[in-house]
Amino acid sequence: MTTQAATLPVARPPARSTGERPSGADPRFRHWGLLLLLGWAAQVAVRLWLAAGQTMPVATPDEAGYLFAARVLTGGPEADMSYGTVYRGGYALLLLPAFWISDEPVTIYRICLVINALISAALLPLAFLMLRRMGLSRSWSYAVGHVTALLPSVVFYAEFVLTDAVLPVAVFGWLLLTHSWLTAPPGTSRARVALYGASAAMVVAYVYASHTRGVLLVVVQAGLMAAAVLLRWRDWRTTGIAAAAMAAVAGAGALLNNSLLPKLYPGGDNNLSGNLERRLTSLDGYGWVLSLGTGQVWYQIVATGGIAGIGLVTVSVLAARRGTPGRLRALALAILATIAGIAFATSAALPVEWRIGNYVYGRYLACVTPVLFAVGAAVLLRAALRTVLWAAAATVALAVVTASVVQWYAGDLLSRYTYTRFDFPETSFLTWNWTEFHLWRATLAGLVLLGLALIAARLPRHGRGVLVVLLVGVNLTAVTTATMQISQPLVQGLTAYTDLRDKTDLDAQRSIALDWNVPWTVRLAQFYWAWDSKGTLFDARWTPAPRNVDLVVLAWPKGVPAEQTWRDAPDGWRIVDSRRTPEGDWVAWRSPSPAQSDPERMVTGGRP
Repeated sequence: MTTQAATLPVARPPARSTGERPSGADPRFRHWGLLLLLGWAAQVAVRLWLAAGQTMPVATPDEAGYLFAARVLTGGPEADMSYGTVYRGGYALLLLPAFWISDEPVTIYRICLVINALISAALLPLAFLMLRRMGLSRSWSYAVGHVTALLPSVVFYAEFVLTDAVLPVAVFGWLLLTHSWLTAPPGTSRARVALYGASAAMVVAYVYASHTRGVLLVVVQAGLMAAAVLLRWRDWRTTGIAAAAMAAVAGAGALLNNSLLPKLYPGGDNNLSGNLERRLTSLDGYGWVLSLGTGQVWYQIVATGGIAGIGLVTVSVLAARRGTPGRLRALALAILATIAGIAFATSAALPVEWRIGNYVYGRYLACVTPVLFAVGAAVLLRAALRTVLWAAAATVALAVVTASVVQWYAGDLLSRYTYTRFDFPETSFLTWNWTEFHLWRATLAGLVLLGLALIAARLPRHGRGVLVVLLVGVNLTAVTTATMQISQPLVQGLTAYTDLRDKTDLDAQRSIALDWNVPWTVRLAQFYWAWDSKGTLFDARWTPAPRNVDLVVLAWPKGVPAEQTWRDAPDGWRIVDSRRTPEGDWVAWRSPSPAQSDPERMVTGGRP
């Protein structure tokens, strides 16, 4: 397997594939910048079309956390999300233009999705650059770049206000910049080398400011910089500039996130670091971490029809093979360290949630999946048949082994625990089932897709074209069905269960208090609809409902009349709505004179 065919390659663009005319001789290849711009616009259009039905945060609490963080950063009201996961402010900075344009929640949400689409679609030019460096011609780099940018894990999460919409772009950009920094040929100006290194470091630091997964990237980047200096690939000065840039951006991100904590998590968070410590200091904890991390790797292989698996095998071989150039080996090790770090650290921190997604989950590694897919696709198109068959066999073995680990550790919990459709957009499509999880059926379907890809790539005529059409068709069908079966029903259901806009004038109120015993999906949705209201929590089991607010939402126990949910309600307070829903039962009480309530004097009582 040649270095060029395997993964992140030499610094200079390689020779074109045999049989293709030089780009200067064919007018079709003269304006690649324009083609990339048009392709990016097409990718944006696909994302906006799929997200057209999204009007509110349903991937809760994540979406709500980022929206409320952006709202606070623009001077808007706070929302009490105590005892939940902390959502960092780096991604929220990208959403600020939506808040400058509008103050209506649905409009803001839709503009945020436009921002997502504009950034997420940038994966096309980045994938094009990486594939060019891996030895593909411009035409095939462009085609496979489109396939990579249309991966369901990339497009589906861009339909929500989640960091997952931008993290794949950030990881791709980081690898390209780091590769340019490490492999810049002799004679490259020191300023350019410093720019590559500082840019890569700042991208990593921004990811750190946006999500805890960025902690792993910072550690990996620090290791690369240390290796570059110790092995004399780069001098102290340019590396020091990169380190200073990373520290400055990471430090600014830490200050930003610390400023948000008291405004969004006044009662504290859910202590994921405590989970991490417990899991890494016990044998049972290590069993949990290794098994759940293995389930994440399994998902990436199967969800991409095995092509990301070929990429993972290729990167592993490059990292272990004796003849691999040192700088390329360092990049391969960085990719593997990132995958392992994210898979096992997220598994260690994950609380027990009694859902199947505890054991098999694709979202955490989705930021790395496009890289592995691009590597695997390059191997399919450029490597010798013997190499491709060997990589495919290793991928099949890896898929079976990882599935066996999941089956051994989770057992019947895969059918007994809660199935959440949002966790399985690709495997639901592969098994054509959106109500149950089937480990081995999904494994078989993914490997069958791998076999079809192998056959298509080796067809005597137009094999590459058939492969691209096959993969584009699969990706678009998968993400379209995920939108129809997952995104749209979630929005329609949660809107029907929580929207109070036709029951009371939410614009007239300045404060809302929610009972902790109302399910969190309903609580966060109510905070969203009451966009201009300061949101607080209280626990009705121990604390009387606050009276110096405009709206109080209480849990509604079974068999209790709605009027009895607040037995000592003050005079003039009235019920504006009460609903029994699959998400939870609640009753909303309205103050008689909301304009007179003072949110600065709200009595929130004891916290749950």
